[in-house]
Amino acid sequence: MSKRNSQTAKTAARERLRVERERQAKKDKAKRQAIVAGSIVAVLAIAGVASYLVMQGNKPSYWEAAKDDALVAPKNTSGKNNTTVVLGKDSAKKTIIAYEDSRCPVCAAFEQAVGPTLKKDLDAGKYKIQYVGATFLDTNLQGEGSKNALSALGAALNVSKDAFWDYKEAMYSTKWHPEETTDKFKDDSYLIKIANTVPALKNDKTFQKDVKDGTFDKWALEMSKGFDDNKYGVQGTPAFVLDGKKITGSDGDNAPNTADGWNSAVDKALKG
Repeated sequence: MSKRNSQTAKTAARERLRVERERQAKKDKAKRQAIVAGSIVAVLAIAGVASYLVMQGNKPSYWEAAKDDALVAPKNTSGKNNTTVVLGKDSAKKTIIAYEDSRCPVCAAFEQAVGPTLKKDLDAGKYKIQYVGATFLDTNLQGEGSKNALSALGAALNVSKDAFWDYKEAMYSTKWHPEETTDKFKDDSYLIKIANTVPALKNDKTFQKDVKDGTFDKWALEMSKGFDDNKYGVQGTPAFVLDGKKITGSDGDNAPNTADGWNSAVDKALKG
């Protein structure tokens, strides 16, 4: 090979090497730019998520926001904010205030054991019942089932007092009442499923819409204040007050948990 050809070959090789180096340099630069750009996007995304979470954290919960809703009260109510619910015959001279929380297992046990006796007394005009719905278990156990169930009871009350009573009875039944730590009453579809076992509420589209729309959510919050702010020292459920005094069983503290115990305690209270 001549020196000329050898030199030409070397020059060509150097040129190819130079071109290859420039190509690689451009490729590396583009890669670095992509990495930087990706890092910036990632940082911005993280900042955006953090900002969103902060905003969500500062945003009031659904039930906190419901406190500012316009009050819509069910029919068959009276008193301040329409939170007075009285059941029984108007001719009954005495009124027992009944405090209940829909999630409360003791309330469910009371309803199953004493409910029929209590309903018989109401129908006979022995006394009236002023129902006060509580929601403290939502706070104690975390959740919203007590509030949601009370709102649904408002929707039943809007149909009739009998529908309200029968629906409350169904909620407390062994078939439908969940463990207090299982917040099933937060589910509208579950509450509607229970309601479909109550003849007065079965397939009632207006009732179902009220439950789904939360028509009486604000009312439920107002109603539960009657328990929170009660002046009789009631702190748990079920609890019953007649003439300012709690009706208790043989332990002198809790509500009677049998039909016989209820009859004995109520007869004593009515005479007193």
